[in-house]
Amino acid sequence: MPPQLAALEQAKSTLVDLAVKFGPKVLVAILIMAAGVYAGRWVGAGFGRWLSKLSLEPPVRQLLVRVARLLVFGLFLIMALQNLGVDLLPLIAGLGVAGAGIALAMQGVLGNLAAGLTIIFTRPFRVGEYVSMVGVEGRVEAIELFSTRLSHADQSMVVVPNRKIVGEILHNYGQVRQLELSVAIGNADDLGRALAAIGEVVQANPRVLKEPAAIYGVSTLTGNHIGITVKPWVAVPDYVAAGGEINQAIVEKFRDAGVYFPAAVQELRLVGGTAPA
Repeated sequence: MPPQLAALEQAKSTLVDLAVKFGPKVLVAILIMAAGVYAGRWVGAGFGRWLSKLSLEPPVRQLLVRVARLLVFGLFLIMALQNLGVDLLPLIAGLGVAGAGIALAMQGVLGNLAAGLTIIFTRPFRVGEYVSMVGVEGRVEAIELFSTRLSHADQSMVVVPNRKIVGEILHNYGQVRQLELSVAIGNADDLGRALAAIGEVVQANPRVLKEPAAIYGVSTLTGNHIGITVKPWVAVPDYVAAGGEINQAIVEKFRDAGVYFPAAVQELRLVGGTAPA
């Protein structure tokens, strides 16, 4: 028999022996993994329905459902490998070394993930609240595993990596904000009439909240005017519009009430000379 034909016969015999020896095991392993996929989906769906009854953020529910699916599939994968006779100890050791290398290469990503989980579970702020942090501020639109998205008053979107948030000073305004407006009147004007006019303006504005009650009163006293601070509470979306409306209404109300804003005063001093005739 020619050497080529002998080699082909040998290869054919080897393949037949391997198929007879490992074929049933491979088929059983494939069936086990397929069952693991369906079992993971079933467990994930049931776990997701149970989590929907809890007050958890959507990213948390998605993460826990995925972890549950992976755990179930991992159990079935271990059974499939054991069926094939694979020694799992060297495989686990190799995965540990590879995992350490991946963790070193992805420190920033893993840091964002850890910080995202911290934010989601500790809940320093929620979606819809207005926050100020790390030099930016805005309304929280989404809390994701790696970043937090804020909508700014100028219609822009601010994306903050989660690792920049955890451990920093955070100012959470919640659903409402307090305006801080300033009004000046002359010393000769009727202070009581001015305060009454401001109170009428604040109460008449539909954007101003009844609770907490607005605060307004004298804040500064100078030589030519009296400073009045006006601090009403408004919903976060009304913050910018309410300030302009209240200022305009105060101007119009003061004119009707005969209260006038003090004129600007400049003091000139002549040093080393005489005043001109």
